[in-house]
Order: sequence, then structure tokens, then C-alpha cells
Amino acid sequence: MVKGYKDLIASYFREYPLVEANIASFNDFIEKGLQKIIDEIGDIIPTIIPQEVESFVIKLKKIWIEKPSIIEADGSKRDVYPSEARLRNLTYSVPIFLEVSAYVDEVQRESFTTMIGKLPIMLKSKYCHLNGLKKEELIKHGEDPEDPGGYFIINGNERVMITVEDLASNKFFIEKKGSGPSEYVGRVFSEMGSYRIPHIIEHMKDGIFYLSFTRFRRIPMISVIKALGLIKDQEITRLICGQDKIYDSILINLYDSAELKTEEDALEFLAKKIGVTSTKEIKLEKAREQVDKYLLPHLGLTAKDRMTKAYNLCKLIKRFLLISEEDKPMSDKDHYMNKRLKLSGDMFEDLIRTNMRSLVQDILYNFQRLVKRGKFQSIKIIIRDELLSSNIKSALATGSWTGGRKGISQNIDRTNILSAYSHLLRVNSLLTATQENFEARALHPSHWARLCPIETPEGTSIGLRKNLAIMCTISRGEIAEEKLKKALEGIGLKIIG
Repeated sequence: MVKGYKDLIASYFREYPLVEANIASFNDFIEKGLQKIIDEIGDIIPTIIPQEVESFVIKLKKIWIEKPSIIEADGSKRDVYPSEARLRNLTYSVPIFLEVSAYVDEVQRESFTTMIGKLPIMLKSKYCHLNGLKKEELIKHGEDPEDPGGYFIINGNERVMITVEDLASNKFFIEKKGSGPSEYVGRVFSEMGSYRIPHIIEHMKDGIFYLSFTRFRRIPMISVIKALGLIKDQEITRLICGQDKIYDSILINLYDSAELKTEEDALEFLAKKIGVTSTKEIKLEKAREQVDKYLLPHLGLTAKDRMTKAYNLCKLIKRFLLISEEDKPMSDKDHYMNKRLKLSGDMFEDLIRTNMRSLVQDILYNFQRLVKRGKFQSIKIIIRDELLSSNIKSALATGSWTGGRKGISQNIDRTNILSAYSHLLRVNSLLTATQENFEARALHPSHWARLCPIETPEGTSIGLRKNLAIMCTISRGEIAEEKLKKALEGIGLKIIG
């Protein structure tokens, strides 16, 4: 009976390894995330170009990686395995190759493939030499056949990336404030690609709804809605209150913004709030640019998305009113439904996105410097691969990540096999350990079968540093928006915008 039970457990962990979610996340980043970052960058257009040409465009196309290899002192190239990287204090990494083309006056002048850096590779991931090896082969290459992988080797040190727990993006959370000028405060982190912008909505004691995001601080929400093109008070009231009831708060807000009769009036009002003092055309242009780029970017970044943003701001006000006026329950932000776990692939995507921008800026700087000196010959000589490699390696070696986050990567705890497993399954909250945050530290019913109720440190980090349950799996669902819209329309829902 015991033997059968052990065999069942062993077969489960063969099918679902402890670190399967992290390895799958990293594989997903390699296969899709890298190319997505390159596509986001788009065309690189220098501001200073050679005098004899009218236009110069650098295009970044396909990106890919190879398996880990090493070039020895005699120039020979061969495969390198993790055991050798540990012994020789090497970084177990793969070269990143990028296809680059230069277009002069819309004609392709040169096209080449270059190495733009080296990426540390996760053990047992798709591009690791250990992937798919049997027990005897692992022993032959100096590896423990029971080692789960899921970590990196940097300068011979085994480094594990900690899973980060964060509030779900693009979800609206309202909390009641005990003191201060605002009774209720709502927050939404609008995220799309490289954009992650916090929006704060406050319902002040004077009844006015205020919105804060990027350069805008406490702007009346009705003025923002009008700047998006929703001008009629009747239409705004209908979208917020429906047909049956009109809240007094809405009448107060509409009266406060009554002097904004047109979209241009509202845009001028917004431009004044962020300190733009220029001609009317420039004011309107600057205000539109801020609204398109930084207001709820997950709903779109173009002019055609403005009305969708206006409708959604009306929905957010309605949520506020349902809670403040009708005592509807507030959403529980400590429920695990409202949390997201950022795995290694997500963290690497943030890091590479930031460092690819630095690489593009470096390419532009080197290009323009050579053009000014009249020495420009080829774009091949202006791409420095050391920049990307050193930044990635430094982040993994120190644990200091983009966005000012610390302790993202740590030396793996090899006290015994259980402590190593525990470290690989660790989950850290972004909340600071010096603040109380009692509710965030408490055990929540939604943690059942997801997080271990016992494994957490004593002291200031209690409840903020957690561990995944042994049999917990993490889903990585991607939403196909068009498919979802068709399904909703199929059941009779009308989609506006």
C-alpha cells in the first residue's frame, strides 16, 4: 500500500515538476516575449542623418537564441554544461542574435545578423542542454538526477529568481479612508506592454470626483470625460446613473464643470492644469497626447479609443456610487483572485524591455556621433553587445531589478534538498516589511491549496514572504480579445467602441 502511494506521488512529480510553472514561464518568454519586445520598439529613426540622404531608418526584425556554448582561449567553440559552469565560475548563458536592416531613402542598404548580448539560461528549460535528458545521461554530465532545475548559474553561483506577488493590473479597487480629505479612494494600475500607470480616483468630502495619473494631480473627472469627447451632460448622467435614479453627487460634479461646453474647452482646462502655457493649438495637442498615451493605456493608445475611455471612467464613477451611496460591498484586494504572480518569464520581460531601450539609445548615440564626424560606414559597428550582457548579468547577480525592486534573485539555499525546494517555490510580496499591512499578512481563505499556511518567516517579513503549496500549479492563460468579444456578442451583449 505504502509502495503504491510512493509510486503515485513520484509519477505526479514526474508529470508536474515542482518548478514547472517557472520553467514554462521562461520558455514562453524565449519563444514569444523576446520577439514581442522587438516588435514594440518598431523602427529606429535617427534625428541626425548624413547630408546626402533624405531618410534613414534602422529596422530590428527577427530575434532568436542558441544553446549555451563557450569560446575557449584558442578560439574553438563548444557546448558548455552547468557542471562545468559551476566549477569554472562561468555564467551559463546563451547568445542572442538579432536581424538588423538599414533603409536609406526607403531602399534597403544593408542587412545582417549580429549578436546583441548574452542571456543567462534557466536550467532544465527548453534551450538548456539538460532538457529532456534521462537519469543516466544527467549523471554522466555531473548532475543530480533529482535536481528540479528552475534556477540560473551566474559566475559559478546558483541563483534562484523569486516569484513576485502583485495586485492584478487593470482591476479597480476601492478602499475606505478613515481620515483625510477623501472618504473613499479607488486605484487601478493600467498596464499595456511597457506601460504600467497607477490611476487614483478620490471622492472628496465636497462631493467632487478627482482623478490623478502621471502629470495630472486631482483633476475633476467630469472635465477628463468631456476632454475625451463625451460632452453632453445628459449622456454622462445616463451612463453613470442609468434610467431610474440620479445621484446628487453627479449633479454637483456636472455643475462644477458646467463652463466646459466643448471638447476643446475641456482640453484647454487639462493643459492649464499640467502647466502648458503656449498657443491654443499646442495646448490642445499636448493635452490630447497626454490623454491618449497615459490615461488607461490598456484600453488603447490612439484617438479612436477616447470614447471607450470615457465610457469606462463613467463605469468607475458608478462603482464608487454603488459603494458610497448604496453600501455595496467593496472588492477584497487580499483575495487571491485579485492577485497575480510574476514568474521568471514576466520578470525577464520587464528587464529586457528596459535594457533594449538602453541599447536602442546607445545605437542612436553612436550613429549620430559618427555622422557628425563624417566617419559613418555601417550600422554593424555601432551595436555593442557588452551593454545588454552586463546589465542582465548585473541584475541577476545582485537581485536589483528594473523598477527599483530588490532581492528578485538570490543565492539558492543548499542546506538540504527541502530547503532548496522551499527556495524555488518562494513568493514575495512587493509591500514593504517595515509597514504594518495586517490584512496583507493574514492567512486568507483563498490561499487554501495555493500557498503553504506554515512556511513563512517570523519577524517583519511574516506573511509577506510565502511559499507555494507543493501541489500548486500556476496557469498562464492568454486572453484572445477578438474571440472573447465574439463570444460575448453571441450571448446578446452589445460592445460599444
